Amino acid sequence: MDQQTLLYIMTVFVVLAAVALVTQAIAIVALYKGIKATEERITTVLPKVEKLLETSQATLDQGRTQILEITRKTTEILDSARTQMVRVDEVLGEATLRARVQLERAEAIIDDTLSRAQQTVGLVHSGVMRPLREIQGVTAGIRTALAFLAKGNRPSVAQVTQDEEMFI
Repeated sequence: MDQQTLLYIMTVFVVLAAVALVTQAIAIVALYKGIKATEERITTVLPKVEKLLETSQATLDQGRTQILEITRKTTEILDSARTQMVRVDEVLGEATLRARVQLERAEAIIDDTLSRAQQTVGLVHSGVMRPLREIQGVTAGIRTALAFLAKGNRPSVAQVTQDEEMFI
């Protein structure tokens, strides 16, 4: 290779290297301008974001406080409900026990009343009804005797009454 050709080749590569360096310089300048524009936008938005972060933090703290308060109140309500349920259960147990005792007493009273009523009915039957039947039997006998004595003679078979037919 001769020196002239080598010089041309080197010139071409030097020109290419210079074009590449210029292109890189232009890209770096464009990148710098883009970064500066982005930085300006970020600096204008940054106070808003910081304010939003502060507001969000305050809201989160307030939310935590409210959740803790709600949890505390809910726990108190549940404890109170448990206590009331225990009391209601005790009262219900006592009422059930008392109702059983009263039902047993009522059953004993009813049994006693029924046995006394049966005794009274028995006494009425034996004490009142039997003497009445006896009196009725005696009066029927006296009536029959008086009727017999009043007629004097015996009735014929043609004059038999229905009561007498039963005995024939």
